[in-house]
Order: sequence, then structure tokens, then C-alpha cells
Amino acid sequence: MNGRDCDIAIVGGGLAGGLIALALRRARPDLNVILIEAGDVLGGNHRWSWFASDLDAEGEALLAPFRKTVWDAGYDVRFPGFARQLGSVYHSLGSADFDAGLRRELSQQTIHTGSRAAQLAGDLVTLADGTAISARLVIDCRDGADLGALNGGWQVFMGRHMRLSTSHGLSRPTIMDADVTQHGGYRFVYVLPLAADELFVEDTYYQDTPTLDRSALSARIDEYCAAKGWEGEPLGFETGVLPVITGGDFAGFQAAAQTPGVVLAGARGGFVHPLTSYTLPFAVQTAHAIAADADLPGDQLAAKMVARGRDHWRQTAYYRMLGRMLFSAAQPEQRWRIFDRFYRLDQALVERFYAGRSTFADKARVLIGKPPVPIFGAIGALLAGPPPLTLPPGKAT
Repeated sequence: MNGRDCDIAIVGGGLAGGLIALALRRARPDLNVILIEAGDVLGGNHRWSWFASDLDAEGEALLAPFRKTVWDAGYDVRFPGFARQLGSVYHSLGSADFDAGLRRELSQQTIHTGSRAAQLAGDLVTLADGTAISARLVIDCRDGADLGALNGGWQVFMGRHMRLSTSHGLSRPTIMDADVTQHGGYRFVYVLPLAADELFVEDTYYQDTPTLDRSALSARIDEYCAAKGWEGEPLGFETGVLPVITGGDFAGFQAAAQTPGVVLAGARGGFVHPLTSYTLPFAVQTAHAIAADADLPGDQLAAKMVARGRDHWRQTAYYRMLGRMLFSAAQPEQRWRIFDRFYRLDQALVERFYAGRSTFADKARVLIGKPPVPIFGAIGALLAGPPPLTLPPGKAT
């Protein structure tokens, strides 16, 4: 390693960083990789879910080591006056299982938790305690990207993992239950049956501001569970404030995140679904791309990932357009009508939408027909759009 501490230093042990470390372990076991995470566990406190069709065989193989829940019976959606069961196979992975899987697959020398990075350079990571880690390649997968150059709204949520006193009797998830009271935005409840007596219940909002009222959301989860007859004890909680990106200056976003010679990946690199905030399919793709080019010098791989991020931005323009219509053309408490109409479409179209692989015919089909928002409002939304994505001081995505 020419006197370096490692070949590759990955900063940020969330989904993106963890999968990059795993992909490198699989493809390049000869490389000395260090995964640096500020928290005590890898993956933080999150749950990631995806359709089986989101991943190719290579992607499935990368996620094979993790214990996850799989529902072969499909899933449900509900809206006022409309409900549907779709047959897509659905997967979910919790951060505790993500952490355990990485610790099984990676060497003890690879994982460095409880280590906060204070400064990054193209060949050096300096920790908050002053420790310097030299590397041929530094990859930045940290949270907390500066979103000021981008526009959009927010996806705000609270999830509760529960153990019930009796069996819930559910055989498949409910991905969207929007047949609930709407509160200042598009609200839906997401329910995952993790075991016969375990549920994950999440209350989610597409709203104009990043406000997360923990007391209000917790009370609404209580109300929802009571209506279903679910009683039990909480096993854990999750909250989140995610950007729903509808436009902006992506080059400016990249410039704000970029350190010369440092490779950007994950949400910091812009690899997200702009409308759904899904990251898993893109994190898998990015992990394989980096593993394939692991021998490139840092500045070359950094430039290649910047170009890859710009390609992703161009390829997801359609979803940003839909986001502008969602936030600017629809009245907040009528936004559910857009998703109600969407979920009446072909199942394969829905799957391709979430994977960010909508065909030209898919895009036309979503837009053709009676619009769920006023046409003049939609036109105005395309010309204007939501304000910049600015978080309150002290908060980070």
C-alpha cells in the first residue's frame, strides 16, 4: 500500500457506504478497505424496502447475506373508495440486520464505528479526535448534504416497530393506506407484518415544509392501530425528513458537496429517486460501479462519479416534473388523488416507476387521461415549482 493506512477509505457506514464496502469485498478482496462510521452501528436507524424487480441477479447476490423479510403474496394499497392488491414480490431490510450482515461479511479491521470524520481530502481522512487515515482513494457517503441549490418539498415520517399481544393476521404489507384523514399534505400509513405478532407501522406525509411533529405523528399512529385493534408494546422507532426533489441547480449541488479528489456516492452524490426518495436500487448500482473501477486514481473516479450523478439527474427528469405537479398544482389535502390514479395502472408500470426505469410508454400512460390536478395548475407548476430545499438550522437529511 506504499505506506498508506488503507487502499480505500469509505466515510459513512449507511446503506451506500456499507454496500460499497461489501461490493469491494466480493469483487476485490485483495484491497484493504476501511469503513468509517460516526455512529455505533452501521446503517443507523432505518428500514429499506424494495420490489424484487428493482434488482438484477447481481444486485440480488449483493443483498443475499442480509436477513430480510420477503412477501411473495404481494401488497395492498388503499384510497378513499378504492383498494387493490398487487402481486409484486416485496422485500424489507432493517438496519440491525444490515449491521449484523456487514459484520459477518467484512473483516474486523474494515469496520470503524464510533469514528466521526472531521475533514476529507483526496488521500486522507482526519477524524474528530485528530487521527489521520491515509488512503489511495476516499469515498464520501455521509449524510447531511447541502440541499440549498435544489427545489422541492419534503417526505416526513415516523415509524413504530411493535410486538402485539395477539396475532395480527396479515399476510402481506400495505404499502399505502391513504384512506385516512389528510393533514396538510398527502398522508398515508405504511404497514409491514414482520412476524405473526410484529408490525412496523409508519405514518408518512408529502408536505411543503420539513416540520416533523413527533407528538402528533405518534398520536396518529396510536389512533390508526386502535382502529385496527392492534395493541402491544413498542420495540423501536424511526423518524425521517427526506427531500422530494423537483428541480434546481444540480451542478451547484454537486459543487457544494465536492471535495477535490474525493468520490461522492449515496444521497450526497445525488443517487436517489427524486419523487419517492428510494435509494436502495441506486445504492446497489453505485456499489457495483465503484467496485468495477476501484483501480482508478481518486481524481479520475471522482470525476466519473460526478458524471454518473449528472446522468442520473437527466434520467430522472420525468419524476421531478411529476413532483412539481404534486406540490404546486394539487391542493395539499387533495394530493392523494394523484396516487389513487397512479395505482390503478398496470403493475409492471408501477414497478418500473419505483425502480426509476419508466419507459416512454409508461410516462405517456401516467399523463394521459383525465388529470387528477387542474390542468392550468399543472402548467403553472411546470413553469414555477416549489421553493428551495432549506432545512431549519441544526437539521440535516
